[in-house]
Amino acid sequence: MRTYRILLTTFLLVLALLSPLQAADKPATPNASTVKVELVDINSATETQLKALPGIGDAYAAKIIAGRPYAKKDQLKAKNILPAATYDKIQEQIIARQK
Repeated sequence: MRTYRILLTTFLLVLALLSPLQAADKPATPNASTVKVELVDINSATETQLKALPGIGDAYAAKIIAGRPYAKKDQLKAKNILPAATYDKIQEQIIARQK
């Protein structure tokens, strides 16, 4: 019984000493707030750039292009160009820049 306790204690001590070393080997993951996302300008984006957005296919991309220019990005929803669910998926990824 004594040998078992000594082995268990030694094993736990080795694990405790090695776990900070394993964490140091892993690359740091970027904080979500520090990751810069490229915004897609709905007033100048190509059809291909628009179709890269989640939920945007050929038909929605064509409707977005046909409805240009937009003063605000939420006009996609207000003008019934996109349904609310689709707009909610992309609203953080788009912008409506003015000339």
